[in-house]
Amino acid sequence: MSLGRALALRAVTLVVVLFGVLLMVVIVLGATGVSDRVLTAYVSDQLRVVRQELSQKIREPMELERALEQYRAELTASYGLDRPWFQRLPQMILRVLTLDLGYSRTITSFTGSSRIADIIAERIPNTIILVTTSVIISAVIGITLGVRAAVRAGGLYDRILSLLSSVSFALPSWWTGLLFILVFSFYLGLFPFGGLYSAPPPSGMMERLADIIWHAILPVLTLVTVIVGSWAYISRTIVINTAREDFVNVARAKGLPESLILRRYIIRPSAPPIITNIVFAISGSIGGAILTETVFNFPGMGRLYYEAITSFDEGLVIALTYLYTLIYVASRFLLEVLYLLLDPRVRI
Repeated sequence: MSLGRALALRAVTLVVVLFGVLLMVVIVLGATGVSDRVLTAYVSDQLRVVRQELSQKIREPMELERALEQYRAELTASYGLDRPWFQRLPQMILRVLTLDLGYSRTITSFTGSSRIADIIAERIPNTIILVTTSVIISAVIGITLGVRAAVRAGGLYDRILSLLSSVSFALPSWWTGLLFILVFSFYLGLFPFGGLYSAPPPSGMMERLADIIWHAILPVLTLVTVIVGSWAYISRTIVINTAREDFVNVARAKGLPESLILRRYIIRPSAPPIITNIVFAISGSIGGAILTETVFNFPGMGRLYYEAITSFDEGLVIALTYLYTLIYVASRFLLEVLYLLLDPRVRI
């Protein structure tokens, strides 16, 4: 099979995965009746507000009820409640696939817009500053420490790193965040307790950027602390397993320099699984960190997803699910290309 044909087949497979995920979302929201109950409750809430407004203008009870029934019928038609779920939700999926994300019914952007595209566009940079930066920093530190420990497997450095990695992996992010707030914010006063800006926020662009970075330092430190251990231990395990392969022993038997063996025979074959973890971690970081963002009151994608689920905003839930699935599909295809570059055996 040619290289282009193999990549094309993989791309088609990943597109099928994308449609499959969206289909499952439609079935869960529609067949279980969640979508109908949420929309019905939303219509009832709007009618209560309208009733209070109209009661100040319309004194006749019968006329008031007729106006409310007419408004109810209009709302029911606008939300598609006059149609079954299998006719209403697929149209929403089609709009999402064409990036017409629509409007949120309960959540607005910082500027007051209810367009889902505007809401997501505001949250993604915050998540990149917080979670993606934390993942990249922890990956660089963890992989460096893990490879160094694998070279000295069984030594004092390796045992200490394994212990610290276990402690780091066991730390809950929410507990670590609260502890850091208590120490660095309450007692030492070095960093703010949370949020995105100071009150009032700076007016200049550079001052505002510096203020965001200052607010992000503590949550970034929290995520790095709880993530770096797993990176170090996974990298150490992968490199040690590769170093025990027969082709590495053959290279040593030939008398090749240890630096060449480490670079060509150990690190390069270990690269594909490490790259897999890096790509998936960076792409998954776009989804945010719900607990950490909640503890630090940081308005990122994780907190947005939590707010969308708890407020039963089906349009926003579907749009976010599509976005995360699209990022996953793009990451998988990128890995297919990287594998061909890192491991020539994949081409055969």
